[in-house]
Amino acid sequence: MSGNLDQVREKAARVAKWLVEKERPDEAVQLLCAWSAQGPSDTAGQALLAEALRIDPSAPVAQHTFERMEGIPGDHALLERAIAHYTEAELARLELEFRKPSFRRAQMGFNNNIKSRGQVFHVQTEDSGLDAPHIITHLFADGGRVIRSHKREYGSQLAAQGDVAEFVRGMMKAQHMEMVLALRDGRFDGIIEGREAGGDLQVLKEPPREDVVKRLSSGKRREGGERAEAPEAPALAPAALKPLYSLQVLRSLGGGPPLYEPTAEVSVIGAGGVITLEGERFCHPEEAALTFRNNQLTIEDLDGGNGVFLRIRTPVELELGDEFIVGDQLLRAQENPVADDGPDPHPTYFYSSPKWPSSFRVTQVFEGGALGACVVARGNTLQIGSAVGDLVFADDPLVDQQHCIVEEQAGTVVLTDLGSRTGVFVRIRGEFELRSGDEILVGRTRLVVQL
Repeated sequence: MSGNLDQVREKAARVAKWLVEKERPDEAVQLLCAWSAQGPSDTAGQALLAEALRIDPSAPVAQHTFERMEGIPGDHALLERAIAHYTEAELARLELEFRKPSFRRAQMGFNNNIKSRGQVFHVQTEDSGLDAPHIITHLFADGGRVIRSHKREYGSQLAAQGDVAEFVRGMMKAQHMEMVLALRDGRFDGIIEGREAGGDLQVLKEPPREDVVKRLSSGKRREGGERAEAPEAPALAPAALKPLYSLQVLRSLGGGPPLYEPTAEVSVIGAGGVITLEGERFCHPEEAALTFRNNQLTIEDLDGGNGVFLRIRTPVELELGDEFIVGDQLLRAQENPVADDGPDPHPTYFYSSPKWPSSFRVTQVFEGGALGACVVARGNTLQIGSAVGDLVFADDPLVDQQHCIVEEQAGTVVLTDLGSRTGVFVRIRGEFELRSGDEILVGRTRLVVQL
């Protein structure tokens, strides 16, 4: 062996992870088994076998590898073929392929299940690569019936792109979400119910909308705990002191006026600001700054408080760590912890309940910061409600039976309100432009913006 065994095994683990991301789990299992069986049966080798078993616990080649590492005689032909194929040269070739910044071959596609109207559908988006530059998205129902297919060419747009891979990836993501939202909006109900013919391929000329899923957390983020200070409002002449906009109080548990009518260009929401929210125990002295300039109203979250939450009108993209409110429940989208399911030195595996694949988890946050219920997504979907769902709040009167859904689609965690009465609120990060009719939530106080 030309290289250090530990370094080669590290490379094998890295390449196997890429293979899984590219939906080639069988190859990943064979690669991991090949390099776990080569060399001593030490902690590093056992870790590779543990990862192979995590990907596919029933893989025969993993069984052969376990027997080989334990010195159990038998027919290990599958393992021998894997060792012969995944040599150091093959590892180097795969690593070079995955590290390429540009591409000629097709980009990895998206394959996601989606729940709608009590049924499970499947959305698949694939790229054909630069030799045949087009993207196709299929919507499947009933285990394989094609409802609709969308195709877009992108060859004419490549010359104007700097990072072609990033451009194609963004286009795939937008087209994928476009199909998901069309399904949710009921555009294919006639085909699904058999009243209309489906299965056709539509060639679309216009580009997919890039704002089909909004982001509320893409504003300015500050590092190192630096707190955003409230901007100073310019002095106004007495004649100009008239309301620029209004904030109507829809809900308040602490009293206070029914309407706020700021007259300054910059007004701070908080116990120490112009919009004081009297009696609101969860309101920081400076929670957010509202700025009205050029007939536009923007709100900026001021770090250090509990935050300002905006009621979503359309599906929004969440970053892991973002917070949102359903009823009176404060929830946080989080990354699942890294699996620590390798064997001990004996080696013995820790006994556990069966695990299903999961893209993320949602955790409840209690007053004071303590964490409450934590639910991992079943696959790529997690539904929240008072009667139906994975995370159920039966005692919260503000939560509908089926309130909202959080799902991983096209490599993005998306939050969608399922037409609830009281809405879903997402915490704003940075600066965001408000429109007339938008609802914001500070603590337990709900305000509606009127321009």
